[in-house]
Amino acid sequence: MPSSAATPRELLTQAAFQTTDKAAALQLVNQALAAAQAQLAANPHDREAQMQRGVGIGDRARLTRSPGDAKTARQIFEAFLAANPRDPEAHLAIASWHLDTVESGFLATTMLGAKKDVGLAALDRAVALGGGRPFFSGFAAMMRIRLNPKDVATALHLAEQAAAAPAPTALDRIAKRQAQALLVPLRSGDGRTAQLLARKLLPFGRLA
Repeated sequence: MPSSAATPRELLTQAAFQTTDKAAALQLVNQALAAAQAQLAANPHDREAQMQRGVGIGDRARLTRSPGDAKTARQIFEAFLAANPRDPEAHLAIASWHLDTVESGFLATTMLGAKKDVGLAALDRAVALGGGRPFFSGFAAMMRIRLNPKDVATALHLAEQAAAAPAPTALDRIAKRQAQALLVPLRSGDGRTAQLLARKLLPFGRLA
């Protein structure tokens, strides 16, 4: 189990990318949420805690299939983006919310009001504001090929950017490794294999 000193971001990263068991993932998400809530109680203006609370609630929504949590996460992300319009993580959070919901299927998309075009526009904005970090270009490559296996050219361009860029944070390093893996099918023009790989590489893709 992680150290009690782990940050909400570290706990959520472990849940999303290093866990293969749903119950273990949910335990980490709940631990991260409790830590983020404690940080916000001490400082309601803590931007990192605000963002990680939204990510945690969104992750819990995915793991428990809770429409209420999904709607709450969207509200948190939209409020954060309104207050921080040039924050690339805010745009990536909006993109992930819409595109992950679309990936969940017609029922979830309709019930929650997710829109593919809104997600893609936010994804492009995250990359534009992201300073070349793999966290943004790498995730954009994976989300685009997952959405459309025929869009090999766009995903390849983004994955090549991510694979060649410096990786200053843990999430950048994860995204860079994933982009490097994705380049193998993308460079051979195999969008379908790249799509299946992206589904496994994106958050919670390793859950049994």
